Amino acid sequence: MKFEQLYIGVDIEEVIRFENKSADKDKALLDKIFTKAELEYCFSKMFYAQHLTARYCAKEAVVKALYPAGIHDVYYKDIEVLNDADGCPSVSIKKYPNIKTKLSLSHTKTTAIASVILSVQNF
Repeated sequence: MKFEQLYIGVDIEEVIRFENKSADKDKALLDKIFTKAELEYCFSKMFYAQHLTARYCAKEAVVKALYPAGIHDVYYKDIEVLNDADGCPSVSIKKYPNIKTKLSLSHTKTTAIASVILSVQNF
């Protein structure tokens, strides 16, 4: 019998974590965490650190939601946070494209937060 399980994850971080990061100087670090599309989006913004931090929070929230589902092989680069045509953030998990996700991001000048709900089909 096939059924759906819901899992929730949340993360909050200080924006200072990504302030003064440079796409060139900090390339190795940023490339371990973010996809090319995420970096292009974030660094196109005047206050890029807020956007980087929000996406980092989303990745952490996804990992936190996956862990109780027994999924432990997903890393930051396997998770991509992009905006849809309406500008709403969405998240995809490359290793598990069948996991449905709902994402909410928010940030202030100093903090960012993300919450995610994952729908995992069990057999």
